[in-house]
Amino acid sequence: MDTIPNTLELAKELIRIDSTSQRSNFVIIDYIQNILEMAGFAVERLIYTGENGESKANLVAKKGNGSGGFGIFCHSDTVPPGDEAWGPFDPQIQNGRLIGRGSCDMKGALAAAIVAGTNIDTAELSNPYYIVITADEETGMWGAMHVLAESNILKQSWPNNGVVPEPTSLIPIRAHKGAARIFVTAQGKAAHTSTDQGISANFLIAPFLAEMADLANFFKSDARFINDEFQPPTNGFNMVIDDGGCNPNVTPAKTICTMSLRTMPDDGRDIAIDMILQAAQKHGLESRHFVVEPFYASPDSEILQAALDITGYEAGATAPYGTEALFYQDYVNLVIFGPGDINQAHTVGEWVDIEQIRMAESYYSQLINRFCLQ
Repeated sequence: MDTIPNTLELAKELIRIDSTSQRSNFVIIDYIQNILEMAGFAVERLIYTGENGESKANLVAKKGNGSGGFGIFCHSDTVPPGDEAWGPFDPQIQNGRLIGRGSCDMKGALAAAIVAGTNIDTAELSNPYYIVITADEETGMWGAMHVLAESNILKQSWPNNGVVPEPTSLIPIRAHKGAARIFVTAQGKAAHTSTDQGISANFLIAPFLAEMADLANFFKSDARFINDEFQPPTNGFNMVIDDGGCNPNVTPAKTICTMSLRTMPDDGRDIAIDMILQAAQKHGLESRHFVVEPFYASPDSEILQAALDITGYEAGATAPYGTEALFYQDYVNLVIFGPGDINQAHTVGEWVDIEQIRMAESYYSQLINRFCLQ
């Protein structure tokens, strides 16, 4: 590659690379690393093994010296394409839209972040510009956690302000929900049903599941679990069951019930989790859980005010989904801010408005000028 593509052409090239989370992302990371190094970034490549044994890589790139500055925190992976007939990896332009898997979430934004950085003369930077590109955002955000643990560049210095460019229709998002997971396990005994000697883990967990069904309605109606800053204002309580795909002629030896809550500030999540754990204990079931705090930026934060200034919005909005800001927010002041409509993310026929990609490049360049140039 002799020249760096413009934003639209780069987005198309990124879409052509199948970087679904279930496979190694080395091809797209190799391609991006080459561009960043051509553009004068110092690039740190962090390799780890994915959940299914695939080799994965994160990139942490820094242009300029010193501390502070501004960063954009992206991901390289996409969800699977679904129906292959729509040509998910063959980018098309129709009616001002860029169509292809990842166009909206988030290869259009990633291209804008890269090109905004390549246009900067390193000599003009008084503070550095960072681009972080992770794997596995769509399947558990393992890449972001690996970056936190392993990046020497970020251990030396984080930017003061940053953007996570998930699709927000270029509306600055100041808060989004977090996550809680509760795992409840019933231990039975496997046996062929003809012997009638087994102990069904499904039957053991059934009374607990009935109580969870009642809690689902309770969590939606009790004011302690509602925060009207968000739409919907509820915690999205959900439950899935796994007995290992046990055959009907065998009693299941182990059943795991996984429950999830989308946490919000002042949402009563401690009360909700305690109610679930007490029910598990009452029925003699094993349990464990973890909580990821919601993302919440002060309405007065420097980065939010800068994003509002350049876009003309009066106030930041909130979102019901989660992003990698959950892991970065303790280190850098963030706003969620990217091209594309979240309703297009993960869909068959996924698309992003081309003008929004170009606007994103302009907005990111303005933020770099504000925070990195004298």
